[in-house]
Amino acid sequence: MLGLEMVEFGKADIENVMAGMSKAEIDGLAFGAIQLDAKGTILQYNMAEGQITGRDPKAVVGKNFFTDVAPCTNTPAFKGAFDAGVKAGTLNTMIEYTFDYEMKPTKVKVHMKKALVGDSYWVFVKRL
Repeated sequence: MLGLEMVEFGKADIENVMAGMSKAEIDGLAFGAIQLDAKGTILQYNMAEGQITGRDPKAVVGKNFFTDVAPCTNTPAFKGAFDAGVKAGTLNTMIEYTFDYEMKPTKVKVHMKKALVGDSYWVFVKRL
């Protein structure tokens, strides 16, 4: 079992560490972790992200992140960067953003990164 202290937000090889983690370990992270497919459908949504957004992780899996769960991210700065990285096959982008859909506006740092295995992508979120 991996020690959670090994998982740092923004770490260059975070996708390598995530590939070996169980759902329970991902839920135990100190920052939000959302796994999406190329179209933005949520595959995993951890507990920390649920606490940041006030959403039930079980209720959002299978929904589209950009249109159903966080339409405030359906912008050139966020979804545009995601789509460009997915298309290029090299998603690795760090941005500062404000989440404000059906919640108190919350400034966050977002790290989007292609997952190591499968055709999926991680969106990591840390409150600022």
